[in-house]
Amino acid sequence: MARHNAANTRIKREYFDYLKEAMRRDEASIDAVAKALARFEAATAYKDFRKFHREQAKAFKKKLDVEKNVRTGKPLARATVHSTLSALRAFFIWLAGQPGYKSRIAYADADYFNLSEKDVRIAKATRQKPVPTLEQVHHVLGSMPAGSDIQKRNRALIAFAILTGARDGALASFKLKHVNLKEGYVDQDARDVKTKASKSFVTWFFPVGGDALEIVTDWCAHLREGLLWSEDDPLFPKTEIRLGPTGGFVATGLSREGWSSAGPIRTIFREAFTAAGLPYFNPHSFRNTLVQLGLRDCTTVETFKAWSQNLGHEGVLTTLTSYGKVPSQRQAQLIRNLGRPASEDDSKRLAAILAETLHRYDAGK
Repeated sequence: MARHNAANTRIKREYFDYLKEAMRRDEASIDAVAKALARFEAATAYKDFRKFHREQAKAFKKKLDVEKNVRTGKPLARATVHSTLSALRAFFIWLAGQPGYKSRIAYADADYFNLSEKDVRIAKATRQKPVPTLEQVHHVLGSMPAGSDIQKRNRALIAFAILTGARDGALASFKLKHVNLKEGYVDQDARDVKTKASKSFVTWFFPVGGDALEIVTDWCAHLREGLLWSEDDPLFPKTEIRLGPTGGFVATGLSREGWSSAGPIRTIFREAFTAAGLPYFNPHSFRNTLVQLGLRDCTTVETFKAWSQNLGHEGVLTTLTSYGKVPSQRQAQLIRNLGRPASEDDSKRLAAILAETLHRYDAGK
């Protein structure tokens, strides 16, 4: 049975180049498209794309409906199906305009990869994600050992994540020079740091309390003064692995190189939360924790806008729609409190927020 089609491979290479150079997609996005195309090719026994017919799209959708997730054994999530079909639709729309294909493929044929409106709503539905409380993060930090250099690094990594809300890709690529402890900020410079969409911005340390800032301060001092590292060395270096006395590989300390991916960071988070007797929360969940803190503590539109910018968001709506979901318990508390008389302080605070919002609205007219 064929497992390769040379013509398909050539045109896919052109499409990936188009996505990278013309559409400015990152490698992760292109990899997802490549997986979707590979899945479709396997389902069609690697037929030439020039022989594409809408019936292939219909048959592929039916196949996805009964396919199981290899890891869980459960049916594929609607979100997975939707993203796969969307990638295929976009590819065949592009393909319909290419020489050698446009006489064989109609643009409308690509629409047969669409899901039903009901399934699209299910795929795009937002679901409540587990988010650690600030108290849980402080508990983890307080329970982590800090005897060895590796243990110090691991604890500082989690402390830095809650101080900055940095994504795991950025955490893996920060250098010492990006941290300004005197002014209290980290420079997420996209020339060196793997930020989302290669966007550069400054993040001032969030006021999270506890020992997080002290832990990060001590870690930076240890790197600079204890290990005599330079400003161009990684803030969170990977573990040095060498051959041990018994012939196996063992961790011997810290390397002068940074991590090439965020996988080890997620492992550190998993092990730290498990050791503290808590469920695993990934690094990205800390951003939700910080948004919930901002919703609670920011008293004006301007302060919440600053909080949003500190997370790297250009608009407040991004913060609210992507991260601002109120936890169910807090939602219940707020709704119940609406039926009670507001205190004088609450009334003044609400009036001030409304007044500022109206003022900004009028000024923008």
